[in-house]
Amino acid sequence: MRITFALFVLLAAFALFLSVPIIPAHAAGGSESSIWGDSYGLADFERDFDDDTKAWKEVQASIPPYPKAENLIPFEVSSATRNKHFVDLPSVSIGADGVVRYTVVVKSPAGAETVSFEGMRCESGERKLYAFGRADGQGGGEWSRNRYARWDVIKGRQQTGYHRELYFHYFCVVESEGNLKTIHHLLKTGGLYDRRSGGLFSP
Repeated sequence: MRITFALFVLLAAFALFLSVPIIPAHAAGGSESSIWGDSYGLADFERDFDDDTKAWKEVQASIPPYPKAENLIPFEVSSATRNKHFVDLPSVSIGADGVVRYTVVVKSPAGAETVSFEGMRCESGERKLYAFGRADGQGGGEWSRNRYARWDVIKGRQQTGYHRELYFHYFCVVESEGNLKTIHHLLKTGGLYDRRSGGLFSP
C-alpha cells in the first residue's frame, strides 16, 4: 500500500513528539525554585546516591518561652521591604537532628507584629513553622501550635523573604553549621556579609 507524502510527514512528526521527554516545572527552574536552584534538595541527592546514608529523623520540638523585647536581635532582609525583622536570641538552638530552631518577630510600619517559632534544615534548604505567637499587651504572650506544620523549601528568588537571609548569612554558613556559639556571634554582629562594605564581616 502506498503512503502519501503528507501522511509520511504526519507520522514522522508524531514519532518525534513521542521521543521528547516531558520536564517537570520545578526542574526547569520555575517560581518555586529553592535555594539549591530547584526543589530537589541535598538530602534527596544523598538519599538517591549514597546507600549508607542514615535516614534523618526529626526530634520533638520544644516551644521556648515567649520572646521579650530586650532579647530581640534585629537583622536586615532587603531594601524591598519596610518590615523590621528580629530573632529572639535565647530561643535559638540546634537539635540533635541538626535543625536550627528559633523565634522570629516581624514588625510592620503600621505597628502589626507577627511572632513565630520555626525550624530550619541547613542540609536540605527547608524550613518549618511550629507555632504562632500572640502578644498579651503586657510584654508577654502565648503560643498556638501549628497543626499543619510541614517542611517547605526556602524560596531562593524571594527578595523579601527573611528565611533566605537567615539561611545564607546566619544559620547555615560553613562556620556556623552545628555551632550555636558562631550563630549567636553572627546575629550580634550583623551576619556573614557586610552590606555597607560589600564584603565579609571580620571575625
